[in-house]
Amino acid sequence: MADVSTDQNDDIYPLALLMDELKHDDVTNRVNAMQKLDTIALALGPERTREELIPFLQEVAQDDEDEVFAVLAEQLGRFVPLIGGSEHAEILIPVLELLAATEEPVVRDKAVDSLNEIASQLSLQQIGEKFYPLVEDLAGTEWFSSRVSATGLFQSIIVKVDDTMRKNLLTTYSKLVHDEGPMVKRAAATHLPKIIDLLRENPDCSNEQDWDIISSMFQTLTTDKQDSVKFLSVDVLISILQFFNSRNDTSHHQGLLNSALSLIQDPSWRVRYMAADRFEKLATQFESDYEMINELIDPFLKLLKDNEGEVRKAIAKQLPGFCKLIKQDVLYSKVIWRVEELSRDPSEFVRSALASEITGLTPLMEKEVVMKELLPILLTMLKDEYPEVKLNVISKLKVVNDVIGIDILAQHLLPAITELARDKQWRVRLAIIEYIPLLADQLGVSFFGEELGNLVLSWLWDSVYSIREAAVTNLEKLAKIFGSKWADEEIIERILKSDEVSFNNFVYRLTSLFTLTRLIPVVDKEIVITKILPFVDNLASDQVPNIRFNVAKSYLLTAQSLLNKLPPSESGDVKDAEALTPEQRAESAEFIKQKVLPVVESLKSDADADVKYFATQSYDGIVALLEDN
Repeated sequence: MADVSTDQNDDIYPLALLMDELKHDDVTNRVNAMQKLDTIALALGPERTREELIPFLQEVAQDDEDEVFAVLAEQLGRFVPLIGGSEHAEILIPVLELLAATEEPVVRDKAVDSLNEIASQLSLQQIGEKFYPLVEDLAGTEWFSSRVSATGLFQSIIVKVDDTMRKNLLTTYSKLVHDEGPMVKRAAATHLPKIIDLLRENPDCSNEQDWDIISSMFQTLTTDKQDSVKFLSVDVLISILQFFNSRNDTSHHQGLLNSALSLIQDPSWRVRYMAADRFEKLATQFESDYEMINELIDPFLKLLKDNEGEVRKAIAKQLPGFCKLIKQDVLYSKVIWRVEELSRDPSEFVRSALASEITGLTPLMEKEVVMKELLPILLTMLKDEYPEVKLNVISKLKVVNDVIGIDILAQHLLPAITELARDKQWRVRLAIIEYIPLLADQLGVSFFGEELGNLVLSWLWDSVYSIREAAVTNLEKLAKIFGSKWADEEIIERILKSDEVSFNNFVYRLTSLFTLTRLIPVVDKEIVITKILPFVDNLASDQVPNIRFNVAKSYLLTAQSLLNKLPPSESGDVKDAEALTPEQRAESAEFIKQKVLPVVESLKSDADADVKYFATQSYDGIVALLEDN
């Protein structure tokens, strides 16, 4: 009898524990308890989960805090395997129906997501008997929150039901689009493109009657008095166009173009903003008919000089995409001078958006026109007072280089970079440093002449530490891009040839050490042994402890490099290392024992505690490397 009682207690314990924790006064405890719901379901097993846990959760879903409801709604979406499979999935619907009716948007959204996940696992019979009625019930309730949730559920079943049921669903959805509540209409407009996309992806799942209903919904949205609803019709229009284009049906294009033109020129700036933000995607739907593209040119130009900055910012980002669709002479005669105007826009955010896209016009233009019309605009933007404008131009220069060539670009670009590199704002200097490797990768080693070489080295001696640190990283990246020979000639040699007065400066010595140390994994071993290591040796007895302990750290990296045993953090993106032969390994190990280890050992007895610590760390690391060799 005692054993039976113990078994019963064990069976009751998981649910009792959950019930106890969900009565806790602290909401955090209740949330934590709800997050363990799957563990409790596993302990109970499918049958008891269905018979005991789910009814209990239905009670919880009617009386607790939104934080708890949100976790419960999310958990139930993953519950189908825990209740014995999809044949029992319908018992989860009533709990989620309660959660989908709450006023808290986060809870509703999670409940809708979980219901859609469950719907994907239901049989056609279960959809018809349980899920379809749920959608209709939520859509027809008095509470706006339930109707909002309903709009998100149609997409999970719209292509799974028969023609009659689908027509009924679309009719119900149309009522939601015509709903008196703005939140319901917005939700319906938001989800409608997804429904249309599903019908496009499943060509056999729609007929003329369905499209009459969808067309009516679209027209309702385009004439809505609230711009927060109306602007969502732009995405609906794009989805409708994509549907007909997938069927090579252009019979509706003129009517849909008229709708597009109406939205683009809408009195509400929010609607114009949405049209501007989607302009390329919208125009692309008409690319099979250039006459229709031609009708979009003047509205496009009007958006470029719209009185709202947000609209101008959005359309600026569409420039290359739309200009690919128009003829070159139109680009030259109508667009370029508007681009020049936009480059002087009073809003720095508009100029920044233009700067990020303007170089995309280059492949669409002839070289002479780029040099005559576009290059002056780029150079003006490189002198913009707003740093992000300059940096956006610089980050996209590769495409300009591909058209006009490095010689012309360097001739015009170098003065701008030099000016930015000496900007009084250190953050501008920092941003330019970080863009230099990108330019190097895009434009090649020929771009880095003597002037730019002097510039990248000059950053090492900047008065701001963050600049010096970034300069070291910059040189390391350049060495990876241009190779060991370039690093030797343009960085190492020039640092080693610095005058004695410079080396009297502690910051100069330390920054030089940092730079050469970072180059150890990048350059050839011969350069490490003959040039970098002697420099490091000279600093081992430096009077500044900060330099001596960095010397100790440098020796460990030297040993790792010579033995081809760099840690992942140091070996990423470095030159491909050839495997060492046994003779080479033995030779490297002997060199380390003779030349490196004794110096590190001497630093272990340094008077400074920090030097001792890092020297010991390096010594132990080198000894371990030699033992593994």
